[in-house]
Amino acid sequence: MSTFFPPKTAAARGVFIDKDGTLIDNVPYNVDPGRIRLALGAVEGITMLHQAGFLLVVVSNQSGVARGLFSEQALGAVQQRIRDLLNKANVPLAGFYYCPHHPEGKVTRYAVVCQCRKPAPGLIYRAADELGLDCKQSWLIGDILDDVEAGRRAGCRTVLIDNGNETEWQPGPQRQPHFQAKDLAEAARIIIDNQDVNARGEEN
Repeated sequence: MSTFFPPKTAAARGVFIDKDGTLIDNVPYNVDPGRIRLALGAVEGITMLHQAGFLLVVVSNQSGVARGLFSEQALGAVQQRIRDLLNKANVPLAGFYYCPHHPEGKVTRYAVVCQCRKPAPGLIYRAADELGLDCKQSWLIGDILDDVEAGRRAGCRTVLIDNGNETEWQPGPQRQPHFQAKDLAEAARIIIDNQDVNARGEEN
């Protein structure tokens, strides 16, 4: 199993965005491109973030692979559909990272405890390393507290989309979001209004 570490050098700022329920409408275990729709406020939000100079990166748990519900290869069409939707808004997607694992999965090769399944920060570390992103100047947007924890553990500031998808609300020292928003558009405005504070490297 690969081990992920924070990048040693980085310059760019990014926004790590959860996929289901944050960037796109939440359709459980869906890999049909025809059923993928951008979530409320997504076009406005990603446009603002792109224009503000942030690289946009999807980070997503995809346990359906480990559960045997779809193949890892099926995620290629999902990624392409999301890229196409963002391209229509003239917004490039810098990266698409996913975790196919789950410790209780049915497919042996994916039924493992890993460092990439959120709330672990491995996906963020990997993306930051490969894309040259500075986690301390970057943000994580997600719709559940596992997303928040992953972002905080990686050193990012975090915005929770409070749209009802978090149902357990399990507390923890790294599960308190820095901000809450109703959708991606509001999250983007929060990030842009607070980007200078984050850039100074103040404590997360």
